[in-house]
Amino acid sequence: MKAWPVLGITLMQGILLLAHWFIFRTWIAFFGAPSPTATHLLQATLFLLAFSFPISALLSFRFSNMFVRAIYKISVVWLGFLNYFFFAAILCRLIAFALRLLALPHPRPFIAGILFGLSALISLYGLLNAFWIRIRRVPIHLPNLPESWRGRTALLVSDLHLGNVNGLGFSRRIARLATRLQPDIAFIAGDFFDGTRTDPARLTAPFRALILPYGIFFATGNHDEYGDLAHYLEALTNAGIRVLNNEKVVVDGLPILGVSYSESTHILHMRATLERLRPEPGQPSILINHVPNRLPIAEQAGIALQLSGHTHGGQFFPFTWLTRRAFGKFTYGLHSFGALQVYTSFGAGTWGPPMRVGTRPEVVLLQFE
Repeated sequence: MKAWPVLGITLMQGILLLAHWFIFRTWIAFFGAPSPTATHLLQATLFLLAFSFPISALLSFRFSNMFVRAIYKISVVWLGFLNYFFFAAILCRLIAFALRLLALPHPRPFIAGILFGLSALISLYGLLNAFWIRIRRVPIHLPNLPESWRGRTALLVSDLHLGNVNGLGFSRRIARLATRLQPDIAFIAGDFFDGTRTDPARLTAPFRALILPYGIFFATGNHDEYGDLAHYLEALTNAGIRVLNNEKVVVDGLPILGVSYSESTHILHMRATLERLRPEPGQPSILINHVPNRLPIAEQAGIALQLSGHTHGGQFFPFTWLTRRAFGKFTYGLHSFGALQVYTSFGAGTWGPPMRVGTRPEVVLLQFE
């Protein structure tokens, strides 16, 4: 294992241990220590939970079985609760300190009960919210759009993250939803898979029944390239999904381009690819590019519409705020970059904690007008 991944895992594990230690000390300080046996049990439980995510994540890249899926699900759900319990612990101490400075009563059990209870409710809401997939309808106006495309619809799906959390049942839900919406064409903007060891043929099987008039098109995301990419792409192709690996196809007069995640990470590679695939002047084109970046390059190449995902909108606070700092207005929704239009989807699935607070899972029905 290379030095950088080892350093990253070590740093993450250290942060997790400190977060669990801080929550434990705050709990004891505000609720009081239970019996020695209960205290030791709480310490042991938190210690195991602190190691659960890194261990289960490493196992998920090497093994695919019921045991690995179970401990991975437990670890990522706990990771979501941990996020809000950590903020509850900080607020407990800040509020108690402020009340003490103001010489006001500061009943510690009451303060902690309210804050930790609220954190648990927010976490439960996040789990339920992540399960409820919304349908967003967005009108799209493309200059010089072929007359035959006016009034047609395209389904945009991104970030399914099929793997240990979102499995076969989730894949079936998305396929059924797409069938019900009856789009003319579908675009999948990356991260179909979570990157863990899995059975891709089994997870893509529901899409074999999804027959659309003009097909389904896909370009890779970063998580697709973390796993066994060759097997992933083979499964997608066998399910009837056209993989655009730095390619262009023309569908009833409309050019559709797909750039892989790895190609888009290099500015020069991205520019060279789009120059090679450049559509005819004045001809509208659609680019599937997982990350809403390299926008100046896409605009210079004459792309009319870029379809992206990746950001999840940050998925849940405080990452919603951090993602907005990184991607600005292109974190979510339809926006313009010069002559280029960009739609970034929140995505249908989740990575890590299956939780959404401040965002919502979605599939998008683009309506060409």
